[in-house]
Amino acid sequence: MPETQKNKRRYTSEFKESVLKRLKPPTSETVASLSDELGIPKGTIYAWLRAKDNNLNKPKSTKSLTSGYKFHVVLETSTLTEEELAAYCRRKGLFVEDVKAWREQCVKANTTKFKDPQKLELDLKEEKEKTDILRRNFPGQRRH
Repeated sequence: MPETQKNKRRYTSEFKESVLKRLKPPTSETVASLSDELGIPKGTIYAWLRAKDNNLNKPKSTKSLTSGYKFHVVLETSTLTEEELAAYCRRKGLFVEDVKAWREQCVKANTTKFKDPQKLELDLKEEKEKTDILRRNFPGQRRH
């Protein structure tokens, strides 16, 4: 190994989580004290913090979310106030507007009136019969 290459230690995600947890209350230790105690460069701990913040606050692409997940979110948030909903969305990396749109879709899904499939089948049959009659009465017309 060349002398210019630094020894890079690898840390498990569990270890990183345990270090970051110590930065939060009730212990609220400092990056400097953890760095000294554990022998981890301060920059490394700060990089872990930035990475965690980026992952938590990155909004999810709603295109990749399943309808089941969206429905679950609607159920979980149905009783929340606006402030609680905003906090929930921040924790989950979602947009409040998306959750409200999903809620509206759920409501509309149960109020939409569907036509009777048998009636649609009969209407289609009648239209086909009319088309056949027109074709017989006007045989010289080209079909498109």
